[in-house]
Amino acid sequence: MYVYPDVIAIAGNLEYAEGRRDTLINPVFIAEVLSKSTKSFDRDEKFAAYRTIPSFQEYVLIDQSKMHVEQYCKTENNKWIFSEYDDADVVLSLAAVPCQVLLGDIYDKVDFSVEE
Repeated sequence: MYVYPDVIAIAGNLEYAEGRRDTLINPVFIAEVLSKSTKSFDRDEKFAAYRTIPSFQEYVLIDQSKMHVEQYCKTENNKWIFSEYDDADVVLSLAAVPCQVLLGDIYDKVDFSVEE
């Protein structure tokens, strides 16, 4: 399955799928912005496909209709730890890449009163 994540981070050099220059095969971090039409696919089929990538370590789902972020981090024994956040003052600390961001900054200028 070839899909295009909303955000991707890699460690090291870019590695592409054989014969392609638009498909990276070594992500460590992937984030998706959830909409009503894609959230089921992003949570289920995409996440299952991403988990088959050996380098993949962290998945973040960002809800676009309310302040809510889900984070999945892979442990050393290939189990996934789930965390969720819904407070603007909470710091989301990424495990796969050195980055911390306030939820309030992720949602800066988002107007939740606008319907999809």
